Amino acid sequence: MSAHIRRRGSIPVIFFVAALLAGGRPAADEGMWTFANLPLEQLKERYGFEPTKAWLDHLRLSSIRFNDGGSGSFVSANGLALTNHHVASGQLEKASTAKKDYLKDGFYAPARAQEMKCADLELNVLVSFEDVTSRVTGAVTAGMAPREALTARQAAQAAIEKESQERTGFQSEIVSLYAGAEYWLYRYKTYTDVRLVFAPEQQAAFFGGDPDNFTYPRYDLDFALVRAYENGRPAKTPNYLKWNEAGARDGELVFVSGHPGSTSRQSTVAQLELERDVTLPLTLAQLKRRLTFLRTYSARGPEPARQAAGQIFGIENALKAISGELAGLQSPATMAKKAADEKTFRQLIAAKPELQQKYGRVWDDIAAIVAKQRGTALLSLRTVWGGEALTSRARQIVRLTAELQKPDGERLDGYHDSQLTQRKAFILSPAPIYLEFEEASLADYLAFAQQGLGPNDEVMRATLEGRTPAETAAALVRGTKLADPAVRKALLDGGPAAVAASTDPLIVLYRKIDPILRKDITRTQEEITGSLTTAGELLGQARFAAFGRTTYPDADFSLRLSFGTVKGYPMNGTNAPPITTFYGLYDRANSFSRKPPYDLTARMAATRPKLTLSTPLNFVTTNDIIGGNSGSPVVNRAGELVGLIFDGNIESLVGNYVYDDTANRAVAVHSAAIIQAMRAIYGASAIADEILGRPAAVKTGTGR
Repeated sequence: MSAHIRRRGSIPVIFFVAALLAGGRPAADEGMWTFANLPLEQLKERYGFEPTKAWLDHLRLSSIRFNDGGSGSFVSANGLALTNHHVASGQLEKASTAKKDYLKDGFYAPARAQEMKCADLELNVLVSFEDVTSRVTGAVTAGMAPREALTARQAAQAAIEKESQERTGFQSEIVSLYAGAEYWLYRYKTYTDVRLVFAPEQQAAFFGGDPDNFTYPRYDLDFALVRAYENGRPAKTPNYLKWNEAGARDGELVFVSGHPGSTSRQSTVAQLELERDVTLPLTLAQLKRRLTFLRTYSARGPEPARQAAGQIFGIENALKAISGELAGLQSPATMAKKAADEKTFRQLIAAKPELQQKYGRVWDDIAAIVAKQRGTALLSLRTVWGGEALTSRARQIVRLTAELQKPDGERLDGYHDSQLTQRKAFILSPAPIYLEFEEASLADYLAFAQQGLGPNDEVMRATLEGRTPAETAAALVRGTKLADPAVRKALLDGGPAAVAASTDPLIVLYRKIDPILRKDITRTQEEITGSLTTAGELLGQARFAAFGRTTYPDADFSLRLSFGTVKGYPMNGTNAPPITTFYGLYDRANSFSRKPPYDLTARMAATRPKLTLSTPLNFVTTNDIIGGNSGSPVVNRAGELVGLIFDGNIESLVGNYVYDDTANRAVAVHSAAIIQAMRAIYGASAIADEILGRPAAVKTGTGR
């Protein structure tokens, strides 16, 4: 079924005023809306603008999801795609060597032949979607235990995805919205041959470094360009965003189309307290430990420093973001607002006996489940060391070969037929694996897990076998052959027999501990996930009963649209400007004597005379965004690209839970800055001409 627009549903009259008081209809520019449920009346009332179906379809089909996290958009008919430098940084790292660091030095392919293939990047474009709620929820029958109901839902979802994928050829995924009150089938056009075209130096993209991260004013060229290919040639992408070289203007209405990763705005107070008291503190402890390790490892020399640089960047970013989220939840004002909203919501339900009978207990049920979650939080330490390149692949090889022996509907989530292409692509990725780094990293994490889980934990006993974490890591990493993609492929092709016969120490380890980890999954499904899914569906249905379709679902890395205006805000007793310029970049560098992280790259220092310094560089908007929106296009009423989202300000970090348009701002690179930088700083006029739709001969030369 083709995509369609669904307008806001009606609200029971007796609930209307109370619904508004409880935040039923988002205020101002709040909302990360699905393309199936847009607040068109609100947009028309507030801004006098109502996008047509053609406008929305074109924007949707021009928008891209990057499988390694982040968003982007097509900006030419030949598969050229724009995203952030920090979204593309993982691919730049994987293409780098000890002799050539593309993250540090940047990359430019002046000719198509020099565009560099990404190791394992996949681009997804949402081509259609349809509501399949009745098919998924209809699989659950009266009297089913929570885990049985969960299994039935998952089997129904797997069947729908498989049927859709086989029928259409598009990657098909079920998206759960409103905590499971709705299920939608999303179909994606997928590009797996993706090549790097252009990226500035990291210092230009991340000028100001960690001190300026999540702040504003900013002066960053955080953009990169890749190209999608099909059958060895640049993909034909008729839906792409026309570039507006003048860019965003102060006060202008703008839209952001992207893939926000995760929010918890519709969580109950009990769930937020769990995040505040347990989840976020544990995550911060892990991140701080990891950052200490990475910095220590970096001190070994230039090559270890290069290998760790990307993770250091990511963890510094995460630490700042999660610390902001935790501070928000620790704020009495935030929790008081959430408690007041929940109280009003419950009163709305209690006002109607039939709704109270059906939904009245759901908050208490969720609180009881949360109490169980508090007691199992540390079990996550058993699986985190599966996040390294070698250990994660070993775990997935063991699990995938076992899951493929089961009917599709009975497999663990992540191993269904519709998910196998992505799973296998990860396992077989040719991205480089650094054995020295893997060993040091695994040793450090095993020491951390041993402290948290204790020496008698069965997974730790099976892993360490009486050895120290350092001895264990050395034996596993030095003995494994899994760094070779051909070895991984042979194990996958050989199936359970090959895995059972393998003497590779990492495969042997995961053969031992996977049954224990599966018990954790079963226990979690029985005690937590099944019950929480059922309760979540009821909570979502209660929300519909109270508010109709005036609310948007929490973010989940599916495509969303937000609207807002280019607008400054009060900050530190003064005002933050809506737009910064290249003047500000050079002033900030000189104000810090050009010392890191405020140093200028050699190109930026040398080309200053060529620049029009009054050109806008970065700007802020009231658009509602969150992590995952990085790389999202900013478009105007005409659907033209006027900017590129790359960050939020400090005030936006609590946006995981609440939105406040007085100071919550999205930060973007200005479209004019990108064109000027490509022409004046980097000599990449051929790409600038392609972006602007101007004919230019494809040049020959060597990539930088």
